[in-house]
Amino acid sequence: MSSSISLGRLGWQAFFQQQLTLEEWELAVPARVVEHHRSEMRMLSEQGESTLLLHHDMPRMVVGDWLLLDNALKFLRLLDRKTLFQRKAAGTELRSQLIAANVDTAFIVSSINDDFNLNRIERYLALVNEAGAEPVLLLSKEDLIEEPGYWVRKVQRANPGVMVESVNGLSKASLAKLGRWMEEGSTIAVLGSSGVGKSTLINTLAGAEHQATGDIREDDSKGRHTTTSRALLRLEHGGLMLDTPGMREIQLANSETGIEATFSEITELAHQCRFTDCQHDTEPGCAVRSAIERGELDERRLQSYLKLRREDAYNSATLAERRLEDKELGKFYKRTMTETKKLKGRDI
Repeated sequence: MSSSISLGRLGWQAFFQQQLTLEEWELAVPARVVEHHRSEMRMLSEQGESTLLLHHDMPRMVVGDWLLLDNALKFLRLLDRKTLFQRKAAGTELRSQLIAANVDTAFIVSSINDDFNLNRIERYLALVNEAGAEPVLLLSKEDLIEEPGYWVRKVQRANPGVMVESVNGLSKASLAKLGRWMEEGSTIAVLGSSGVGKSTLINTLAGAEHQATGDIREDDSKGRHTTTSRALLRLEHGGLMLDTPGMREIQLANSETGIEATFSEITELAHQCRFTDCQHDTEPGCAVRSAIERGELDERRLQSYLKLRREDAYNSATLAERRLEDKELGKFYKRTMTETKKLKGRDI
């Protein structure tokens, strides 16, 4: 990506413009985070490229964020986000992890091989729907399958209303069908587990070897993890694309809205159940179970929905408890410092 670029080509929209005062528009410098490292961020603005050193008193920021800088390119404030991707941090760590901000469209990549998994796709859909971006499912490696249309129809039946495309990440002709989502100034995130062909797809769209690629392990069709940092890349079509490290573990938290949107047909049926707290198991008058018995709803999809609901409820409660504990600990430290100041100078 060039060192200087217009705001429009960086993805600047009226949503961000409306947050600025007249004085800020005249004096401040809007800049977008294009790379996120441990202790610093690389930004692009109409003034060119700059680096921002991170400090503990700054808000949490992520690739895709829009910042306001002063004339010396020092941090002033973080603008409100149009969309935000986040998940529960992997493992037992009790915090949320920011993934990307201000994304318009999310390409959810799933390879058509032994690693294909509808439940995993629905996990990513819940994540994208919660963030507020438009999801597009990309079934990669169509060149290795005799009938990719079969897999497209399979995913469409399981997720009605979601756009699904099969692609060959090595072929520009195959990827041409994605052009409508990559217009000038649009921002696209690429999500998917390791080895599904995300880096190959990005290299082809960007017209250069921006990301290293890894071979597929023949024993289980899983790929080697190749991307280790998040960065916005300039595409030949004019859009911006965010590559994210392959997510081996996706735990949802505070994603109730995203889950309900992903399984909207179950949500609508649930309103017809006799009991408002129906668990869709053995309760009488369950509209969801009736739909399954009539063959209108797949049992697998219901179980995927219930599993994500349970996981989200547990993780959301756990994170809420952690925030409360941190708040109480902060109050304790403040009281301790106050008492220490009172005692300072006294003869004990």
